[in-house]
Amino acid sequence: MIQDIAPHRYDNAYHPRPPKAGDRVFFYQDTITLLNGATGLPFLWEEAEALADLSQLPLTYLFAIDDVAFHWCHVVPQAVLEAAVPAKNGGFRDMEPGWIAFACITASQLHGWYHDHQFCGRCGFPAEPDKVERAMRCPACGNLVYPTISPAVIVAVTHGNRLLLTKYSRPGATRNYALIAGFAEIGEPLEDTVRREVMEEVGLPVKNIRFYKSQPWSFSSSLLSGFYCDLDTDDETVTLQEDELGEGTWFDRENLPQGGSAISLTHEMIERSARAPCNFLSLKKKVSKEIFCETAFRLCVLRDRFQTCPSFYM
Repeated sequence: MIQDIAPHRYDNAYHPRPPKAGDRVFFYQDTITLLNGATGLPFLWEEAEALADLSQLPLTYLFAIDDVAFHWCHVVPQAVLEAAVPAKNGGFRDMEPGWIAFACITASQLHGWYHDHQFCGRCGFPAEPDKVERAMRCPACGNLVYPTISPAVIVAVTHGNRLLLTKYSRPGATRNYALIAGFAEIGEPLEDTVRREVMEEVGLPVKNIRFYKSQPWSFSSSLLSGFYCDLDTDDETVTLQEDELGEGTWFDRENLPQGGSAISLTHEMIERSARAPCNFLSLKKKVSKEIFCETAFRLCVLRDRFQTCPSFYM
């Protein structure tokens, strides 16, 4: 997934420091990231400094990866603009190396938050970056605002050997198959979000809701939580929320469609569903197909969690 950048280490602690050679600096025009036209990557500090004097321009420290700090320069000098190429956020899905792609989309999320909170939402006075933590503080009324992160769920609905996949109907949305997804509402536990989103989007009740894994998703300023659950009826009839979805189809696990972005939690959950029964063929002769597939799938999820954190199960 996009945040899996090992052996590199992401450090989001707010410890502002002056830029140095080897650090990288982001420039933006509205929501568009400006990359170095010669490399297709964010400008190294020394590359930008060779084009224009940045010493007197306003800078914001964003985060660090390993020993490389990433900064945002609030002003785009003309020489930098002429040397840059624009990059929309969608392009970071396929960018290499992966740790730079993660830096680009994470920086874009932070830039968007800073840009949208220049004024206090309570009294309208110009807000200022807090000196202690990553927040915008109003010097007039004291209102303090932290980065916006929207919790959302990704839901894999299973019924025996089958997995429910959907396609969005919105113009411009990806045409790949996906899992059911949606944002949590105020006062709502994530498990209730799962039940509500599945019922709203495909008209089906679910049970046995199981958390799998989470993922930061800066493309929508979200924190995604992946869940698997079982259909709580024998009727697989799908009733689509047509303003949201254009298709909802049940697939046997051995015939799941390929494609989608490997950087996403959705892709990983679909891929693991496809592989789930393969390691337990000896069980198949002793139990029904439905029980075998569900048991195999749950054992695979448990195996993956054990590999991630073995001490938790000891």
